[in-house]
Amino acid sequence: MRLLRVATCNLNQWAMDFDTNLRNVKESIVRAKTAGAVVRIGPELELTGYGCEDHFLEQDTTAHAWECLKDILSGDYTDNILCSIGMPIIFKSVRYNCQVFCLNRNIIMIRPKMSLANDGNYREFRWFSAWTYKDELVDYQLPVDVSEAISQETVPFGYGYIQFLDVSLAAETCEELFTANAPRIDLAFSGVEVFMNASGSHHQLRKLNLRIDSIRNATRLCGGVYMYANQQGCDGGRLYYDGCCCIAVNGDVVAQGSQFSLKDIEVLDALIDLDAVSYSFFAIVAAIVGCMCQLVIKDIEKGDEQVKVDAMRIGQYKDGEFPTDSRELAKRLFYTVYMGTENSSEGTRSRAKRLAEEIGSFHFDVPIDSVVSVFLSLFERFTGKRPLYKVDGGSHTEKLGLQNIQARIRMVLAFMMASLMPWVHNKSGFYLVLGSSNVDEGLRGYLTKYDCSSADINPIGSVSKQDLRAFLRWAAVHLQYSSLAEVEAAPPTAELEPIRTDYNQLDEVDMGMAYEELSIYGRLRKIFRCGPVSMFQNLCHRWCGRLSPSEVADKVKHFYKYYAINRHKMTVLTPSYHAESYSPEDNRFDLRQFLYNTAWPYQFRKIDQLVQDIDKDGKWVDSTDMQLRERRAVRSAQGSGMGVVAAGSANPSVGL
Repeated sequence: MRLLRVATCNLNQWAMDFDTNLRNVKESIVRAKTAGAVVRIGPELELTGYGCEDHFLEQDTTAHAWECLKDILSGDYTDNILCSIGMPIIFKSVRYNCQVFCLNRNIIMIRPKMSLANDGNYREFRWFSAWTYKDELVDYQLPVDVSEAISQETVPFGYGYIQFLDVSLAAETCEELFTANAPRIDLAFSGVEVFMNASGSHHQLRKLNLRIDSIRNATRLCGGVYMYANQQGCDGGRLYYDGCCCIAVNGDVVAQGSQFSLKDIEVLDALIDLDAVSYSFFAIVAAIVGCMCQLVIKDIEKGDEQVKVDAMRIGQYKDGEFPTDSRELAKRLFYTVYMGTENSSEGTRSRAKRLAEEIGSFHFDVPIDSVVSVFLSLFERFTGKRPLYKVDGGSHTEKLGLQNIQARIRMVLAFMMASLMPWVHNKSGFYLVLGSSNVDEGLRGYLTKYDCSSADINPIGSVSKQDLRAFLRWAAVHLQYSSLAEVEAAPPTAELEPIRTDYNQLDEVDMGMAYEELSIYGRLRKIFRCGPVSMFQNLCHRWCGRLSPSEVADKVKHFYKYYAINRHKMTVLTPSYHAESYSPEDNRFDLRQFLYNTAWPYQFRKIDQLVQDIDKDGKWVDSTDMQLRERRAVRSAQGSGMGVVAAGSANPSVGL
């Protein structure tokens, strides 16, 4: 287990009262360290107070904030604890609202706010600029007195995250929690596990409900830890900041502070298991087999003689014996093999072992690195070249080749064991190899031809990722396979590339799209019969206000490009029972060619023209009003270029 104790806080800060603010920040750090926390987050602009308003335009305000930070770094406050401290910073004559990450009396990174609050009571654009350079870190020259005090000249400034040996962390600031294209989305796909939000959110009736829902949703889909800190009390203006700092894990709030408190300082901490923040389709297939064994035992106990006879025959029971325990039955019928490599994590290995024990399968742990090495040595012998992973300097082609050989070795070994294990245990017959790819992977083509997608039968081949995750949650409780809860919480990863301190392979990052988006694409393509152009038009309506037309266009093009490139894989897809109305199975359900012009030149050119028309029309901003969107939905697709909304594209019940 990777355990991490984190701390967040509510602080009663006063605008421009630097003595009080500094004292509160220091005390909150001391309390966090006393609780054993190694990560601490404070409110937005905590050194100056959030409500300084036009005082932010004064150079003194920023200078005093630096003086306070120097005071903190000159003591032992940041020893062995990562602290995020909020303050204004001027960079190249531009003022930014920043979080400053400090550890062991040094500044690790400065993260400027990227989405400013500028409606209602908020006027952040009056005093600050938004940092617009995504995926970019630049060097920031520290003020001379600060540099001399901490013996550090520069610090990374911009959008990024902090990677330690066993955890990665990143920042969001207040408004960024509520934005459609929130920074945490890309960061989560990069493997970031802990998000730290410094906020200055004032009280308003029913606003807290929205805030808590947003914090839950921030980690519900991608997983992760979300730390939220807030200012509390009145800081000199007309607004009251209502605290409610909290910590959420995988969509559940595990700790929450007070909303209306008279305390100047409230520190909240929680112990997090990071291994629970990190998904295997093998687990689902195994759980289905375990469930079937449980059903067999239940029917035998109810007196079903036919089920009893069949179970005795398949399990090769002798001398009048018959199955009475699902785990004992599973051991006769079900072999599971964990074929790990140097790229496999210990967490995945241990979860596979525990699940096998819970189900009762005959389990093997078989490292295949030596087999992979033999293939690579043979390849090097007759070509003179040895491929490298991309993270080690290799090309994309080399990376794919190295991933595919691991996947295909597993397929060969699985079929070998299926044919020979009955002989090993003095049994007759042979075993079936079960596949473990799902409908969304088939749609995107995110699978290796002739790997785990190639089997005798695939129990989950026509089931969506979202439904599979729901089954995992159900089975963890109702089948009493508790390890499935950890499996469901882990981010999906093929584990075919080396794990590095700054890189973890994740399925959704590799695919360039989330599984939830894949389900929407699948329903629009199959159920609503959308081609690239009409899918773009419909998604413009669906994602209006969340993504710009050009961003929608990029997503649609990306999906159709890889759908076309990988459609040939459907011709050899392992048989599975029909379970999903947007299945791409081309044997009898989804009859389309398997060779495409993957550039889709006509369709993509049409999409580009529609994007230009929408931008020229200037009506995109107005269309965020829901009623207006519904009225426009009945227009012809030739009108505004946005088509008719496929309102059910996210509804798993459509197409039944």
